[in-house]
Amino acid sequence: MSYVTDYPAAAPEIAAAHFLQRLNLETDCDDVHSAIKEGDVDFVLLHVVGSPEAFARRHIPGALHLRHRDMTAERMAEWPTDTLFVVYCAGPHCNGADRAALKLARLGRPVKIMIGGLTGWADEGFSFA
Repeated sequence: MSYVTDYPAAAPEIAAAHFLQRLNLETDCDDVHSAIKEGDVDFVLLHVVGSPEAFARRHIPGALHLRHRDMTAERMAEWPTDTLFVVYCAGPHCNGADRAALKLARLGRPVKIMIGGLTGWADEGFSFA
């Protein structure tokens, strides 16, 4: 046995349910970049950490700066209730996107996290605004 085979693989239907659940909660930098590049942005991209000055220095094109602590029912009422929000933070070492996603979900809003955040965006070689 090896570390790979110490535990048997899940049944295909269990694996399918697991990976579908992940895709329902996450997107990645390449998918967001492709949507922006193709002009097929059917979501609101939110930069959810840092100061306005840090956002002005570097953010993903098309993103709005809205920190999770500033997300209120009143503020989110600016968008239709079925608007999908894609949130990102600094990167894998940051939980700001998780906090924002939790807040949005508790406000009854559809939300996904862009895994990788700014670090992932840079790793892909995509440009910043």
